[in-house]
Amino acid sequence: MSGRTRMALCAAAATLMASCALLPLVSPVTWLMQAVFLLAIQTSVGMAARRVPLARPLTVAAQALVALMLLTLTFANQQAIIGVIPGPEAFRHFADLLQTGGDDVSRYSIPAPLSDGIRLMLIGGVLVIGLAVDTLAVTFRSAAPAGLPLLALYSVAAGLSDGGADWLWFLVAAMGYLMLLLAEGRDRLSQWGRVFGGAPRTPGGEPTGAVAPVRTGRRIGVVALGIALVVPLALPAMNGGLLDAAGAGVGPGSGRGGTVSAVNPLVSLRDSLNVDEDREVMSLKTNTADLSNLYLRIVSLDDFDGTTWEPAKRNIEAVPDKFPTPIGLGPDVRRAEVETTISAADWYAQNWLPMPYPPSGVDIDGRWRYEPLGMTVVGDRRQTTRGATYTVRSLDVQPTAEQLADAPEPPAALKREFTELPGSLPAVVAETAREVTKGATSHYQQAVKLQDYFAITGGFQYDTNVKVGSGRTAIARFLRDKQGFCVHFSFAMAAMARSLDIPARVAVGFAPGTPQGDNSVSVGLRDAHAWPELYFEGVGWTRFEPTPTRGSAPSYTLSDTPGSTVPDVARPSQSTSTGPSATPSTSESCAGQNPQLCASESPQAALPSGGDGPKWYVLLAWVLGGAAALLIPSAPMLWRLRTRAVRLGAHGRTEADIPLHALAVWQELTDTAWDFGIPPDDSQTPRKTAARIVRLGHLDPPAAASVHRVADAVEQVLYAPSPRPTAGLAEDVRRVRSDLRSKATWTTKVRALLAPRSSVRVVWALSEWWTDVKRRAIAARPTLRRPSTPGQQG
Repeated sequence: MSGRTRMALCAAAATLMASCALLPLVSPVTWLMQAVFLLAIQTSVGMAARRVPLARPLTVAAQALVALMLLTLTFANQQAIIGVIPGPEAFRHFADLLQTGGDDVSRYSIPAPLSDGIRLMLIGGVLVIGLAVDTLAVTFRSAAPAGLPLLALYSVAAGLSDGGADWLWFLVAAMGYLMLLLAEGRDRLSQWGRVFGGAPRTPGGEPTGAVAPVRTGRRIGVVALGIALVVPLALPAMNGGLLDAAGAGVGPGSGRGGTVSAVNPLVSLRDSLNVDEDREVMSLKTNTADLSNLYLRIVSLDDFDGTTWEPAKRNIEAVPDKFPTPIGLGPDVRRAEVETTISAADWYAQNWLPMPYPPSGVDIDGRWRYEPLGMTVVGDRRQTTRGATYTVRSLDVQPTAEQLADAPEPPAALKREFTELPGSLPAVVAETAREVTKGATSHYQQAVKLQDYFAITGGFQYDTNVKVGSGRTAIARFLRDKQGFCVHFSFAMAAMARSLDIPARVAVGFAPGTPQGDNSVSVGLRDAHAWPELYFEGVGWTRFEPTPTRGSAPSYTLSDTPGSTVPDVARPSQSTSTGPSATPSTSESCAGQNPQLCASESPQAALPSGGDGPKWYVLLAWVLGGAAALLIPSAPMLWRLRTRAVRLGAHGRTEADIPLHALAVWQELTDTAWDFGIPPDDSQTPRKTAARIVRLGHLDPPAAASVHRVADAVEQVLYAPSPRPTAGLAEDVRRVRSDLRSKATWTTKVRALLAPRSSVRVVWALSEWWTDVKRRAIAARPTLRRPSTPGQQG
């Protein structure tokens, strides 16, 4: 197999290996087989064009034309001329498909269904990247820059992925690129003959080729991949943005044990509230006649650090057949059991199971686990709600105002955990809470006054476009500006309740949906919601509704409640509102552009952007990572600049320095010629090497004279008894380099600067060093004498 053929096959393989990172984004993955077939044809056309041979631009044009015809045959054959030649109708059809594909990307969560638009985007993208890699690595014989399109392809996939197996796809893509580099190195080394010593030989005495450097390159590549996979584990986590990983699922195993923790931010919640289309998230049927309390709760956020609310890390276990009685619920509180059958949409992929609270049992297929304290069910090993149908038995708890008002103090441990507030919380939060609840005689009346303050008397307005910032002062800004959406209302009320020693947390899920004609209830994106839950001993965790015009006020907070100013008529239900609601878990953008909001382990709530910046160590990690990202690709260039400066420095001032200076300048001259495409040949004398550089480099007479002058100086060092100093050798090398550069193409100039060929000497040096280390280790190993037998003793 020729070197060009091997390079072409490796370029196609590297493209496909990088494309594997796209596999988790779409289901099914049959598109990859089509991409393999079309990319094979595109690669074959390039191999044939180079064998003709065609000019490089014509080779690229031929491959691009064939790729366009293949896409036309696959996606627009009915609109094309004789099925393969694209015309105006075909291009319009491509535009329509791309538009549809873009809409589907923003509509669906991961993994998205394989629509024609998405399939065109995937296969077309693979062909475009494959053409770019083939052009750089094979047609223009420069494999190193081919890593840029491969990186672009991998980055798109990694940015959209939920992070479950990112390390695997990185490893596959990196191995493809490494394979491409090694193929180029083998091709180049094979053209240099016996440049390297110590190569293995066949039984006939012929060298088998430059095997050692290639083997060393493989070893270095494996070590580099290992470092790239291990080092990030020791760096500070840099999450909190829209492209955060969604986590690796809950704890291992299918029995008891394991933990579940928060990993997913709600930074983009405001964007989720302004969708134009209220898509159905799930449909449910229930045996209760009162839908106003049928909130579907996903998870509760109980840890508050002053900036964000998030679920605490909890132990999880197997889902019990019958859930235990909710914490704090006493026997005297009226309750009714409700049975609800829920069918989730095919596009809705949520790790947490939406259920009415408190649940008493659930029937569902799949791998699910149970978190006892929050009474939530979470998917195990990437299990989601996509297309699931399940039945939930829950309790409709109906406490009276008197029961809530007479509730005793909660257990000390529970109160300590759920009233904890950070010292950085602005004092205005507690001050406002005390002012609003002035005159209340119980925690219950304080809770009702807080609800009324936000919903009715405080002058707050519901606005999903508000920009109140984030950080420790976000709640204070919200209390000042009095504009926000359900996240702000629930966060603020829960924090203020804690300041009054009322245990509080924030629940996220869905407000009651809209009844349909077939006795079902449709829950849409705009039903997504967040609300506070406050704890009362004897009743348990109790829902409150502070958000104006969202959801429904609980009956135990209406006007017959002591100390309440809420009117008799309940506030409008979310199901009758035309405006958007809020949720951390579902949204139009959640369904596509930000899929981890749908398929996360658990949502971690954060107020919108602005306010306090990241911690100093996160900034330091970003700075160090950015510096490494810049320095590592530029390492060959920096090494070459340093080496040139050392070789051409001020040597040769004493008689002892003359040989060293001349040899260093000669080494720099041959390496400079090598960087510009003239490989060295150590089997020739300096004089013949100089003539070869002049001939292959087409040097002008002044530059040619400089080459021969340096060669004469080297011969003096090698053969003369007392070599005489030659002035201006460094300037001679600079003159030769300038002449070579003026005659080189722009690609050769860029290659000579950014990825000089002579930088392979670093690999050789490492290989020699490692061989020497092994030799010394073997030499230092103690040898054991065999004991002599009695007959051998004399």
